[in-house]
Amino acid sequence: MGKETKTNAMRILERNKIPYELIQYECDEFIDGLHTAEKTGAPVEQSFKTLVMQGKSREYYVFVVPIACEVDLKAAARAVGEKSVEMIHVKDITAITGYVRGGCSPLGMKKQFRTVIHSSAADYPQIYVSGGRIGTTLKLNPEDLRRTVRAEYADVVRREE
Repeated sequence: MGKETKTNAMRILERNKIPYELIQYECDEFIDGLHTAEKTGAPVEQSFKTLVMQGKSREYYVFVVPIACEVDLKAAARAVGEKSVEMIHVKDITAITGYVRGGCSPLGMKKQFRTVIHSSAADYPQIYVSGGRIGTTLKLNPEDLRRTVRAEYADVVRREE
């Protein structure tokens, strides 16, 4: 394989002198975060997916949540001070973020959207997030991620009843 092309996410981390580990894996087609964790060997509980939602106000928000969890829409709306939020359509991901489904990183989107990282991320020395391209995962300190994207921590996932 030739020289690796850096993604916006990697450039931002390097510009801010934030250490990260690049994990690449073969992926013909993105299935889901659980499949990605299996391929990379990343612990499921430390692997996070990036979801983009739109609030009633028409503002966009980024939620970084554990891959095995679903977002609690009411909790997510409360966390960003909205009446309600809903997932954006898959067809709109690239236009809004600059990334494709399965390669959407919380770092380096077209615009810096308000970002919420699930509070469980703070429990780990390292978490895994998309590197901005399918087949690319970044392992980094959650506090470094939080500071870089100016995120806040909140509990925004559904509890298993």
